[in-house]
Formats: sequence, structure tokens, C-alpha cells
Amino acid sequence: MNRKPTYAPSPFALAEKLYLVIGVRYISCSTGQRLAVPSLRSAVTHRWQALRIASLQQQWSIPIPFAGPSQTVSTQASYVPPFRKQLKDEAKRKREAQRLDVIQGISHEFGSKGNGSKSSKWKLTVGLEIHAQLNTERKLFSAAKTSEESAPNADAAVFDLAFPGTQPEFQKATLFPALRAALGLNCQIRQRSQFDRKHYYYQDQPAGYQITQYYSPFAVSGNVRVYNHDGIALEDGRLVDVAIKQIQMEQDTAKSILQPPSTTLLDFNRVGHPLIEIITHPQIHHPQTAAACVRKIQSILQAVNAVTTGMELGGLRVDVNVSVSPEGSEALGQRTEIKNLNSFKAVEDAIVAERDRQIAVLESGASIEGETRGWTLGSTETKKLRGKEGEVDYRYMPDPDIAPLIIGQDLIDHIDRTLPKLPEEIIADLVSVCKLTMKDAKSLMSLDNGRRLDYFDTVRTLWVLEHNNPISASRLHRIVGNWVLHELGGLLNAANIPFSPTIVPPRAMVSILQNLEEGKITGSTAKKLLAMVFDGDDRDVNTIIEQADLSLQRLSKEEYILMAQALLDKDPKKVEQIQKRKQLGKLQFFVGQMMRQGSGKVEAQKAEAVLKELLGLE
Repeated sequence: MNRKPTYAPSPFALAEKLYLVIGVRYISCSTGQRLAVPSLRSAVTHRWQALRIASLQQQWSIPIPFAGPSQTVSTQASYVPPFRKQLKDEAKRKREAQRLDVIQGISHEFGSKGNGSKSSKWKLTVGLEIHAQLNTERKLFSAAKTSEESAPNADAAVFDLAFPGTQPEFQKATLFPALRAALGLNCQIRQRSQFDRKHYYYQDQPAGYQITQYYSPFAVSGNVRVYNHDGIALEDGRLVDVAIKQIQMEQDTAKSILQPPSTTLLDFNRVGHPLIEIITHPQIHHPQTAAACVRKIQSILQAVNAVTTGMELGGLRVDVNVSVSPEGSEALGQRTEIKNLNSFKAVEDAIVAERDRQIAVLESGASIEGETRGWTLGSTETKKLRGKEGEVDYRYMPDPDIAPLIIGQDLIDHIDRTLPKLPEEIIADLVSVCKLTMKDAKSLMSLDNGRRLDYFDTVRTLWVLEHNNPISASRLHRIVGNWVLHELGGLLNAANIPFSPTIVPPRAMVSILQNLEEGKITGSTAKKLLAMVFDGDDRDVNTIIEQADLSLQRLSKEEYILMAQALLDKDPKKVEQIQKRKQLGKLQFFVGQMMRQGSGKVEAQKAEAVLKELLGLE
């Protein structure tokens, strides 16, 4: 969220601005943009509107489009900065241009950007600030819904829009997912915490401040352990422990929708949505490890059902603090903050780019300035957004309208006892009990916000409950895992559609696998059946097999021998490669040929056995 500090309007001016814009489906903050007029404002006189619009434009440093009850109007900003400010801005631009010239002049010394250290003389240090939307039905301080599917500005309570005189009402249910997240991250829960106001002025924050927990957060002193199988850098060895400083509850802002060239639409449905901000200590020293840490934290939040969605759908956003210092130095370098990274790749690439920029600046003899920077996916460098604000700039103060938050120990104990399994425990079970590979276990855990893992559990449970056969548990799990991940996953990828358990109902998947395991159909027929169900055939699987004549009609050994011998006679070159050069991989070519020629009647194991016999490989 890129916020540019501006001059603060008076509370009266703020109230008037809100009164002018409230009630519109989309509220525009663009010069010259036409804006539909809601009936709510019809009582405001035209003269009063005309008198106020100029001062509002000047105070908010943005043009505010405005329309009376029966017309649309566009306005142009008339604010001219003082001459002294113009001189300061020009000086800043020159300094920035000089710094960029220095960086560009020496950048060739560092080669291409990668995850390795750009110079052994420098140490990278990274801290994370992770903002996650809590999985709740109501907003943090109002009873408005948190639905993602409502029409724009349909779920905005008067408090969310900062109407004068409205009061916050803490929604107790929002605390439960926050506690699950904190306990899942091994935090200490503080039984007494409080809310504070963080002041800044930007179009997506109607109150002029955000309610957060800066001074007294509800959770502190956590820890997340990230292993090598989570994707940390090789230099970090087997595992990395990242300490969590605090977790605080806070409000989300409005959703800004850019419409080029100069229009921004605001959807206030998101204002007041409950967030948690997870702040780590600066203990990460490799970009790859930072991305792995974010991925691990997201998986924990999803496992304990604390968040709505992950990074891929905008439910989790990350700010990274990056600093570079001489290798061996205990002191940290001047940090910069990169805002609003929305993918794991963006986290890694942005850190690499900012590390390289800082090293280049330091080796040129210049110094790093504390500032907020931005990152665009596909870029090769970060860009400055504004100078870094501090505690004084935000004017933190306790919120006088909200009582301290008191959390009973009995509630903490109950949530701790009922906490779902964490990702590390689930992966361990999938590997040790279900005998899946680590790669498949991690994929099941991470895909589709955990829904693929739920589907896997449903399929294997149904198979055990509804079918009585001697198949071992480990074989059953491997078969289900392979088909859920790879066969079904391949169809999803080819069709480019998201996973849903209704595309191939669990009972249909069980029926396909049961017929395959009992030898009633071949593997190729099973894949054909899966594709038919995937494409929308809602008939019972056994009915499809019967009506389409897909059941395996077993061939005699003599028929296998005749088919195999005919294929071998047609390709003596491959036969020689198999017999004399021991290129046994070529054997599978003939197995495939037999299965295609047999049209679902040939079993791969029997075909391979006959071929080996004919080729003298037994």
C-alpha cells in the first residue's frame, strides 16, 4: 500500500469529504472523471458544494471529482507548491539522478542478478512484515460482512467509512482466528492488549488513521522453523529458526482499482477487514530463505484455518526490510522497506534487486537512505516511492474509543487444545505413514489452500470404508496420491482451471481406482474414464464401463505371444539394441505398442513378461 503523506485536513473537512463521496458504487479520485451521484447527497445544496470543493482539493493534494444532484462535473487541481518546496524537490531529483548514474556505471561489475552473494564483503539481512486477512464473517470493528463477492461498496458500514459520531464495536469472533494463528506460530498470548491509531492520509483510508496494535500487541515472542525441504538457501544448512517479534490485529484499507491513464476507483468493502500483521526479527540472510519463510508461515496460517486465502489470491501481502552491512559487522546497515509483495517469487526477486542496489551504492562511496521502495514483477530494480516514515510521522496514540482487549486463559487453553495439525506434522505423516515422497507430500500440503489434501483424505477414507479388499494401506495411499496429484492435476493444468472437489467427485475417483486395482480395467482405460468424468460425464463409473465396453477382456498367453512376436519382427534394430547392447529401456517401447494395439485388453505387466521371454531376458 503505497501511501504518500499529505497535509492533514481538519476533522470537519474530513467529515465533509466523506459526506461528499459516500454512497457511490465506485468512488473516483481522478481528475476529470465523471461520477454518478447518489440520492444520499441530494440534500446538500449546490452552493455549499461549490464552496467546499476547492479547499478539499487543496488539503487532500488530490483532485476530487464532484457532481451535483442533476449533473456531472470535472475539476482540475489548482494547488501550487511553495517556491521553497519546489527547490527542495528539484534538489532531491538531482541527488537521485546522480545516485542512479553511479549505480548504472558500476553495475556491470556484479554480473547477472541471482541468489548468490554479490560480494563476499557484504552481509544481507532481511526482516518480514506479513499482512494476512483473517477468516471471519464480520469486520474488525463493525458488523459489516467480509464477503469477497459483494457488489462494490455494498458491505461498508458507516463506521468503516468514518462517518462523524460513529463508534467502533469490537467483533469478538475476529479474535479466534487471530489466536489460532498466534498459537500456530508458537507465540506467547498477552492477556491484556490495546488498540492504537496510526495516522496517515491517503485515499484508501477514510478515517485518516488505521486502528492497529503498535504499543501493546496481543501476541509476542513467536518462532517459525524453516527446513531445507521448505526451500531455504543451501548456505543455511538443514534448518533456520526465525523469531517473530509480535503479531498485531489491525484494519485493512479500501481496495484501489487503477483505470489508466489517471483514474483510481475505490471499493470500500475491504475497509475494516480484520488483518494480522506478523513481524519477524531481522534474522534472514538469503533471499531464497526469506521466500521459504513466507511460504512456511502461509502454510501454517492455512493449516489452522486462520486466513481466507494465500498470496495467489491477495489474502496475504508482504513488506520486506532489507539492509546490507560489511561481512563480520555486528551492526545492521540502514534498512529500506519494499512494500506490498504479493507472490513468493516477488519476495525473492525484490530482495535480490535491493541487495544488489545497496551494495552498488555502498561500494561507490555513497550511503543508503532510509526509504520506502516498490517492486514490479519482472523488474530488475526497485524504485523509490517515498522517504521512510517513522513513529513520529505516524503519530501513534492509544485509541480512546476502544477498551483494552482482555483474553481469558481458559480461551487460550481451549484454542491451543483444539488447534489442527500443523504442516510439519501433516507432511511427516504423509511421508512416514502414507509412504508418499517428500515432494508429493509438500505438493498435497500446499496446493489449493489445502483443499487438495482434503480431497486426498476423502478419497482414501471412502476407499477403505466402502470397499473390502486386501490392498495394503501404504499401496492405497500411494495410488490415491499419484492420481490426485498427477493424473487429476495434469487434466487441471491442461484445461487451465482451478481445482474443485466437484469436478471429479471423490466417489467417482474411488470407483475408477477400485476397478483398476481389481484388474477390471487397464491403466489407460482408467485414465480415459477419469477424463470422461472430468469433462462432465455424470454417469456412474461402472455404468460408463459397461455401456462403453471398457472392461478388460483378458487375452490368452498365446494371443500375447502372437502380438508381441509380430511387433518384434517389424523392428529388428530395436531388438538388437535390447539383446546385444542391453538397452532395456527400449523394451517399454514394445510394451506401449502392444497396449495401443490391444485397445484396452492388454495388461502392461503381462505384456512385459511375454516380451522378456521372447527376447531371452528372463
